[in-house]
Amino acid sequence: MKPSRFAPPTEAPGLAARRIAADILDGVLHKRRMLDDQLDGAGAHPGLKTLSDRDRALMRRLVATILRRLGTLGHILSRLLDRGIPTDAPRAQSALLIGAAQILWMDVPDHAAVDLSVRLVQADRRAAKYAGLVNAVLRRCAREGQPLIDEVKSEMLDLPPWLVARWIKAYGEDTARAMAAAISVEPALDLTVKSDPAGWATRLHGEELATGTVRTLLHGSVTMLPGFDEGQWWVQDAAAALPARLFGDVAGKAIADLCAAPGGKTAQLIHAGATVTAVDRSPNRVARLKDNLSRLGLDAKTVVADATEWQSEQTGLFDGILIDAPCAATGTIRRHPDVAWLKQETDIGALSALQKRLLQKAVTLLKPNGTLVYCTCSLEPEEGEQAIASLLATESGVRRLPVTSGEVGGLDEILTPDGDIRTLPSHLPHSDPRLGGLDGFFAARLVKS
Repeated sequence: MKPSRFAPPTEAPGLAARRIAADILDGVLHKRRMLDDQLDGAGAHPGLKTLSDRDRALMRRLVATILRRLGTLGHILSRLLDRGIPTDAPRAQSALLIGAAQILWMDVPDHAAVDLSVRLVQADRRAAKYAGLVNAVLRRCAREGQPLIDEVKSEMLDLPPWLVARWIKAYGEDTARAMAAAISVEPALDLTVKSDPAGWATRLHGEELATGTVRTLLHGSVTMLPGFDEGQWWVQDAAAALPARLFGDVAGKAIADLCAAPGGKTAQLIHAGATVTAVDRSPNRVARLKDNLSRLGLDAKTVVADATEWQSEQTGLFDGILIDAPCAATGTIRRHPDVAWLKQETDIGALSALQKRLLQKAVTLLKPNGTLVYCTCSLEPEEGEQAIASLLATESGVRRLPVTSGEVGGLDEILTPDGDIRTLPSHLPHSDPRLGGLDGFFAARLVKS
């Protein structure tokens, strides 16, 4: 029987994980495919099911490390290559990135990192001629790579120049540098728990944040952690858990979540006692939301629709509307490093126009004295502060209800002078950088007159 192309029985241990990592990197960098789409769901790489849990975790960490430090890797390799990275053989480029990332930032013996990268190129028809080059360059990287990193001393290299320029303009150079440094560190796992966060923090060897989120350094498959099968918690960045709490007591209230999938905020609202209508335009994402709610033992009315055109069948208007609007997602780069290389500055204008339509639609669905919470996981002012300023300038029947310190666990640094929430990757510092940081989020609370 012909052996599988993904896992030949005689190949070196760990080679399959690195080959799949190379395929996925190629998907992100050359085919503009999102990392999550290649790791899970219908579009997942077919070779993933052949990997052990250990190799799957290695592959994920390897891809994330490369995307997180892509600029620095490019700088180092350009210094070690006389003629630049080969452009006629993508596998040679991937092999160099994979080998260098392991040598410089991962707990992999240098000789293993070099050997497996050489095997990667030897197995590819177009790249095989570069096996000697890959071997020589990675051996030099083991000797000279760390001094080259020290020479640069800037995580700003690991972000697209257009994004760096925007963040310096919006937040100042010192804050932009702090944000870039926070993004360079692999983040901890954040969980929203149904109850007893202190108890779950102990059980999961983590800590409870001031906002009630449980943060842990446990890695691997979340499905294997205590409480997953019982639906006692769900994965949700501490910043992402804040907007749903801005409604206050929602027991018995009707709330529409207009861009609901994958459902973390929907779950918060249902668990707090609200009757939730969850709207999302993607059938696949709604199916995922239903699966997530089912595991948690929670129930919502789900609707597949474009929220800007949706006509509610509910009698009467809603007590609350939550908009977690589609956005450039630049605040999530610490958890989704592919975003930095997939998004473009030109995306922001179209997204801002969509956010404006969503806000205008939400106002029409809201009862008098009802609460509208708008949020985005973007660090771009057009998608946050400016979107709300524009709405308030055109909708006289809407006013801002400022968020108070007590509603965010006393984290005053995340509150703007206007009373909105603006979290940055550099917020919530910790002596262990892996336990610090937040996704970049904006959230505002409005009330309809």
